[in-house]
Amino acid sequence: MTGNDSVVLRVAGRPVGRYVTRPELPARLSPRPYLHPVTTLAGTAVTELSPADHTHHLGVGVAVPDVEGFNFWGGRTYVRDRGPTELDNHGSQRHTAYQLRDPDGFVEELRWMAAPGELLRERRTVAATELTGAAWALDFTFSLTNVTSAPLSVGSPATNGRPGAAYGGFFWRARKEETAPDVFTDCTEGESEAHGRPADWVALAGPTWTLVFAGATERTRRDPWFVRTAEYPGVGSSLAHTARLPLPPGETVVRRIVTVVADGRLDRSEAAALVRKAVNP
Repeated sequence: MTGNDSVVLRVAGRPVGRYVTRPELPARLSPRPYLHPVTTLAGTAVTELSPADHTHHLGVGVAVPDVEGFNFWGGRTYVRDRGPTELDNHGSQRHTAYQLRDPDGFVEELRWMAAPGELLRERRTVAATELTGAAWALDFTFSLTNVTSAPLSVGSPATNGRPGAAYGGFFWRARKEETAPDVFTDCTEGESEAHGRPADWVALAGPTWTLVFAGATERTRRDPWFVRTAEYPGVGSSLAHTARLPLPPGETVVRRIVTVVADGRLDRSEAAALVRKAVNP
């Protein structure tokens, strides 16, 4: 089932995600397409949209707090020596066209717009695949091309002076429940061990669901993970961890993240097996 402003993703005939193409949002939230709700095959929601703690968290998508000083994340901007600051610098991601649109995925073009005009052109490819009777995979690739005649760079609050806050890139705002989810990787456990480090994959495990995020290319796996569980549940892959990411005119940055969405609580070996199946089918 599809519509002009949304696409419903299906796995084995079951709806597992709704992609909102043209959301009506205030400028302060950096309007952009997003996936919400995303559910397990049994129907458990594993995303949140504009929660009270961070109204600019929009399910699953691509959000970057600093593209040459423009905010494509939403909310306040971290300014060196000033901290989080309200600025009139928000950009938006505008859907241009679908090159492909099927029940199990799509290929989309977007324009990243800010005050000077179009800064980036994005091609986004999303596919939903069944893994088992209780798990499916969301395969999410984005490529960002500098369409201006000047060099651009991507930053984060971390590169602007706030240690540990290297968010920006693919980001998944998970469901907030009474108890914070557990987090583990292929070799570590806990938020402090997973956050800010590269790993082949990182898992969030709630009481009845598990999300396993995997970098699906060698370049993506080099990006450290941004992980939150105590303050709120969310996982992202950091484009600008310790230094700004340069993007000269005409050049493109590509990242691919595959997320296993499973019913129940997976252990480390189960998570690893599903990641192998999802990334190398």
